[in-house]
Amino acid sequence: MAKITLDNLAHSYLPNPTSQDDYALKELNHDWEDGAAYALLGASGCGKSTLLNIISGLLQPSQGRILFDGRDVTHAPTTERNIAQVFQFPVVYDTMTVRDNLAFPLRNRGRDEEYVAERVHEIARMIGMEDMLNRKARGLTADAKQKISLGRGMVRKDVNALLFDEPLTVIDPHMKWELRTQLKKLHHDFGHTMIYVTHDQTEALTFADKVVVMHDGRVVQIGTPEELFARPEHTFVGYFIGSPGMNVIPARVEGRTAYINGHSLDLAHGYGALDGKVELGVRPEFARLSDADGLPVNVRRVEDVGRHKIIRADFFGTDINIIAGEGDAVGPDMTRVVFDPAHVNVYANDWRVQGGAV
Repeated sequence: MAKITLDNLAHSYLPNPTSQDDYALKELNHDWEDGAAYALLGASGCGKSTLLNIISGLLQPSQGRILFDGRDVTHAPTTERNIAQVFQFPVVYDTMTVRDNLAFPLRNRGRDEEYVAERVHEIARMIGMEDMLNRKARGLTADAKQKISLGRGMVRKDVNALLFDEPLTVIDPHMKWELRTQLKKLHHDFGHTMIYVTHDQTEALTFADKVVVMHDGRVVQIGTPEELFARPEHTFVGYFIGSPGMNVIPARVEGRTAYINGHSLDLAHGYGALDGKVELGVRPEFARLSDADGLPVNVRRVEDVGRHKIIRADFFGTDINIIAGEGDAVGPDMTRVVFDPAHVNVYANDWRVQGGAV
């Protein structure tokens, strides 16, 4: 295992970048704890795979350093970093059996056959392929081949880090849940440093100790699932995490009061003068419909999803969502929305502003 340090790290695919917009990965300075499980989460093109490939050594950064336990590996080849990487699409040796595919990383490092057999059977059991060990990889389905790739990545106990680049894309939904559970167990049992790239928030939140949310080539927040939900540090985090995501509403904020289209809203904290684009962020879970108090809304539709209802409404031209309990009444006279002040976040130019006693 290894502590991974990103020191002034940035990357551009252009030979002579001249502005921030030219960088696929904007400057990063982070320490990732030894033995922790991280998920890199963000939309396609946000820089997740670029960062993973720099960590693995498949890509040299334009600037900065990457260190494993304090050792500079920026220019070290992948073979010297002692990592295992599993890619989005399966990479297997078609002419080999499943057994030999799983055994290959161990045999390549000279492990004795008794140990190899023990680990291969353990991993085959984990990925549900015990009855296929003697089959050639050629002709297997895509999800079976990806399970082999996952198994081959997990078979070594001595790696500095396990890197996963959207590894469950080709896996059927039921098996996805099972394999995520197995990866969590692997991390619990062996304490590998794990980095898991995904655009799926469910995968990220169920797999990782901490989620690294990326947007436009930048890390906008690193936190536990609870922290990302309760205190999104960037409006993108609020929008991307949650279903539905956080409501983002343009406002003017003065002290402990927000003003929205001629209506006022009390805030739990005070704020000084804010420049630029000012917005409020409120999770749908902390909004409720009312027939008396609150801000006026126009309810467009109500979606009953079984566990709760999602109320889609229009708020002065801004779409907002409200979550109501399955047993909560939603009547035609309920044309106002009330926000819980303790869960209203204030943002200036997309970044969360810490409230005080102003």
